[in-house]
Amino acid sequence: MSDDRERATWGEGLRFAFGTLSVLRVRVDRWDRAAGGRAMVAAPVVGVVLGGIAAGAGALVAWRAGGLLGAVAAVGVLAALTRGLHLDGLADVADGLGSGKPAEDALRIMKQSDIGPFGVLTLVLALLAQIAALAEQFDASTGRGALAVLASAVAARCALAWGCLRSVPPARPGGLGAMVASTVTPGAAVAGTAAAALALAALGALDGSPALRLPAAVALGTGCAWLLLRRCVRRFGGITGDVLGAMAETAATGTLFALALLG
Repeated sequence: MSDDRERATWGEGLRFAFGTLSVLRVRVDRWDRAAGGRAMVAAPVVGVVLGGIAAGAGALVAWRAGGLLGAVAAVGVLAALTRGLHLDGLADVADGLGSGKPAEDALRIMKQSDIGPFGVLTLVLALLAQIAALAEQFDASTGRGALAVLASAVAARCALAWGCLRSVPPARPGGLGAMVASTVTPGAAVAGTAAAALALAALGALDGSPALRLPAAVALGTGCAWLLLRRCVRRFGGITGDVLGAMAETAATGTLFALALLG
């Protein structure tokens, strides 16, 4: 394994990102903080690939069976492509925050394999919100629904870089959170999110969407994830892998909610 002090290449970061954030089989040549930092900045590329697959599946189902089933298909495919990793993180963080216990006890609750009532309720509400928002987009047109799926998947991965800013410490040693915590500069997070927003704006223009509609939704979704991050840092003392997963789902849900409000 390469020394952590050496700069990782973007190729090593991308392999780290795909190997960690998806079920796609890739060879991860390097597993250290340098590669992890690159991976968190490059994570929107994973969102493009996974979101594109889910968008295609959702559009096909919506074309044949209607917007609601198309939305269910898209959300289900995204969950399958990530092994439900982000959803699991969302449920664990909800249980930890809802427990009202000191940070050490809350972190222990988050590590348990079972899901408590706060986690179940949060998962149900988040999935219902995602499906309802996507169903509306698919009912408008299959292209619009596909773009909404893609935007939410990209926004979810943009949020990861913000969760790994150098000013954000790990909540505990060990695990993915400690591996990638404090590895991303603010400039890199801004650049990655801006590049993703510009790419989505270009795709939206091809479909006839207003130029700022998709970038604005991504910005709002990422902002929701940032608010969750601040709450988690105050509550737990830093981030864990579960917090990053919760941020991803919050950004995705916030983006879809914004798209529904923007019309």
